[in-house]
Amino acid sequence: MIINHLGRPAARRRRPTAAAALLVAALAGVGGAAHADVSGSERAAGFGAATNATTTAACTGTPGGFASVNALGQNGTTGGAGGPVVTVNTAAALKDYVGRPGPYIIQVSGRIQVSGMLTVVANKSILGVGTTAEITGGGLQLGSTTRPGNNVIIRNIRFSGAEDDSISVTNKAHHVWIDHNDLSDGYDGLLDIKRESDFVTVSWNHFHDHSKSALLGHSDSYTADIGKLRVTYHHNFFDGTDQRHPRVRFAEPVHVLNNYYRNNALYGIASTENAGLLVEGNYFQNVAHPIYVGYDKSGPGRVVERNNLYVGSGTPQTAGTVVEPRTYYSYTVDDPATVPAKVSAGVGVGKIGC
Repeated sequence: MIINHLGRPAARRRRPTAAAALLVAALAGVGGAAHADVSGSERAAGFGAATNATTTAACTGTPGGFASVNALGQNGTTGGAGGPVVTVNTAAALKDYVGRPGPYIIQVSGRIQVSGMLTVVANKSILGVGTTAEITGGGLQLGSTTRPGNNVIIRNIRFSGAEDDSISVTNKAHHVWIDHNDLSDGYDGLLDIKRESDFVTVSWNHFHDHSKSALLGHSDSYTADIGKLRVTYHHNFFDGTDQRHPRVRFAEPVHVLNNYYRNNALYGIASTENAGLLVEGNYFQNVAHPIYVGYDKSGPGRVVERNNLYVGSGTPQTAGTVVEPRTYYSYTVDDPATVPAKVSAGVGVGKIGC
């Protein structure tokens, strides 16, 4: 049954979130590559696991999901591999290096106060050092209309208090991996992916203390997104955030795998404007509206849901059929009953040995 939600999204709200209990566990790796078990590099990167077994100061590893796909002239996502390693601790230095041509591995040290959106151009790895790396006051925009933001990795950084978006993947950026970050308390979206961007993996991130979490698709009128916006969201914690986990327009397929949803006041996921989402292996806790088909003034999308758990939550809406992500990559699904402990223990900064 297709039901459009007619309520307006709530304004941004700042409110405390209870700290998640971190459970000490050995987390088994899952995921895949080319119709087989995942490779060691994917397992180290956290496609189904949180581990620092093979990481170094440069956060080595490769993603699973759509960022791993060989497409558009890019074989997976390598970021700044092969380029100089630099460490930055000021806004000026960060702005300089993310905007330079060529590959760079940029290590963010400590708390950096920025203003507005810093434009990140192609072939960059932006990696937080230790547990205290933070970008506050502003955010990162991947690419401009004249300078592509392709092949970018962002890991192990806390984002807070952004004047606009915390991270914006836009302007046809492709092959992007956003992994093990902490995002909260911005002005607009915490993580928006839009304007013909493609082949993105969002993994092991902690979203909290915010309303609008993860937009996918610019607007109802931006039909250029049709055939683009292929994104994998896996093992993220949407912790008390209100909405957009994600809110999707036009994209297909979008793979929402093994995420933990808790106390999401407006809704969990919304598929609109003929988007196609596969939602599987997730755990919804105290979410009255876990999945919407259509939302606000946006027309309905399509959703296939399987093997999810709904605890103290409402009934999900589903509709239609969706292209299988296995058309692009292989993977395995964690038992959804293990998701709250595994995701709570593995998300956010300080988990991958940067």
